[in-house]
This record gives sequence, C-alpha cells and structure tokens, in this order.
Amino acid sequence: MDYVSALVPPVVMAAFFIALIVTIVKSQGGANKAKEDAAVDAAIAGAEATRQQQK
Repeated sequence: MDYVSALVPPVVMAAFFIALIVTIVKSQGGANKAKEDAAVDAAIAGAEATRQQQK
C-alpha cells in the first residue's frame, strides 16, 4: 500500500501539468489572439509613455 501513496503525488502533478499545457496550447491564436495582442500593445505603450516622462 505504500507504493500507492508514493505514486499518487507525481501522477496528480503530471495530470495537472498536462492540463496546463493543453490549456495554454488551446488558448493560443483564434478569436482571443487579437484581444490579447491589443492588451499587450496597450501595456507596452503605457510603459513607453512612463519611460518618456521620466527622461
């Protein structure tokens, strides 16, 4: 029975890791891509504006 308790944590972590990778791959591109790109562009523009004001 000790071997079951020793194997459960790695199996659970592997399952969560696989689910995370699948979620990341599925969220790439598609309808969300333009929205994500716009959010990143806005964040970069804000950082650039802050950097310009500090000079």
